[in-house]
Amino acid sequence: MQVINTHEAKTNLSKLLEKVVAGQEILIGRAGKPVAKLVPFGQVGGRRKGGQLKGKIFMAPDFDQLPKNFLKHFSAPVGGLK
Repeated sequence: MQVINTHEAKTNLSKLLEKVVAGQEILIGRAGKPVAKLVPFGQVGGRRKGGQLKGKIFMAPDFDQLPKNFLKHFSAPVGGLK
């Protein structure tokens, strides 16, 4: 995909938008390196679908159980911090 410099993009924005509406993606860059991509608005995002990691993640049976004396490390002593 060709990278268009910012000056050319500013000069030809209307023409570039016509290409984007037709379904083409446009890369805009500085010094030949891409910094932005023009894509059709409706193409961005989409509804997420969960469950892709089902069966791939393991949770230990005791995951929700805290070790003994664990909470003492997260509470301030009586009388405030010293």
